[in-house]
Amino acid sequence: MSIEVIIMFLTAMTALLIARKLALKCGLVDKPGGRKQHKGEIPLVGGISFYCAIVIFFLFWPEVLPHTETHFIPYLVSISLLLLVGIADDRFDLPVIPRVFIQALSAVVIMVDGLYLQTLGHVLGGYELVLGPVGYLVTLFATWAAINAFNMVDGVDGLLGSVASATFAALMVVFLLAGAHLRAMWCFLMIVALIPYLMLNMGLIGNKRFKVFMGDAGSMVIGFTMLWLVILGSQGGEAVMAPVTALWVIALPLMDMVTIMVRRIRRGHSPFHPDRDHLHHILMRSGLTARQTVLVMTLLTAIFAGFGIVLSKIGVAEWFSLVVFLGLFTGYLVVNNKLQKRNPDLRAKIGRQYNAAASADVPTGN
Repeated sequence: MSIEVIIMFLTAMTALLIARKLALKCGLVDKPGGRKQHKGEIPLVGGISFYCAIVIFFLFWPEVLPHTETHFIPYLVSISLLLLVGIADDRFDLPVIPRVFIQALSAVVIMVDGLYLQTLGHVLGGYELVLGPVGYLVTLFATWAAINAFNMVDGVDGLLGSVASATFAALMVVFLLAGAHLRAMWCFLMIVALIPYLMLNMGLIGNKRFKVFMGDAGSMVIGFTMLWLVILGSQGGEAVMAPVTALWVIALPLMDMVTIMVRRIRRGHSPFHPDRDHLHHILMRSGLTARQTVLVMTLLTAIFAGFGIVLSKIGVAEWFSLVVFLGLFTGYLVVNNKLQKRNPDLRAKIGRQYNAAASADVPTGN
């Protein structure tokens, strides 16, 4: 195991350093301005490093998961599509439609291979909720949800990498408890592949001189990887966890995404309208530092996932686990809204007031 870890780490670090130099030359960088308050142009290459580590490991280390997992090649095709559109989006700021289309296409690729959400488990009590053909549509929406949930987490140095690592760790525990050691190993290697990015992103190497960001390419690949592992673990004859347990594993990113989208819709905005009302923004406006925010959200991710795994291991009925999850979700929504109202984004609030005043001053023509 130690050899695999070393190889994955060195591969990810090498890919990251090479991609960083190339990104600076071709303009694949994040520029400050607007909602972006960082200094200088930061290469958007964390996702490229993560992807390259997966592909190179697949090509040169045949004893681990890729060569024994029947659904791995379609997964590689899907994340390749996502990486390409993510890089294009990071470089040229694509509109929503091309991104949504490629995300849907990535879901279609694995569904054609037979990997999709066939059942939601026994959430109705003694009856299994089998989805049938509707499962394809549910998988499509689940893909959009997973990708966008992890994309929306990416807003503070170290946050996406830390939350993703906690989620991979939770999945690793699920697979280990079920005796699926190769899948557990792959989850651990995903954490190792993120470590070089975290080291540069958080300034642990070279202070801020080698700083990099994940980019949309990375958040999409990571979100899809989570979905792929969740479907592998909860569907078919080799399922090792109930679908409701999968909800617990990705609980925090999912809750944050739904909360922010509901809030945007209530304001009359598009669900994809950018703002500064994500959980990490609210926590920082509440007085936490960036590092404290990362710590709190990573711990919450681990606690929620761990609680769901414990419920499953002690034999709690799936319908009851879902009820508890929905109760927690409701509590999260209430607390999040209270914190947001107590610590609003003043710039956005002033902007809305200005727009309202300007609209009131427009002559009606009567």
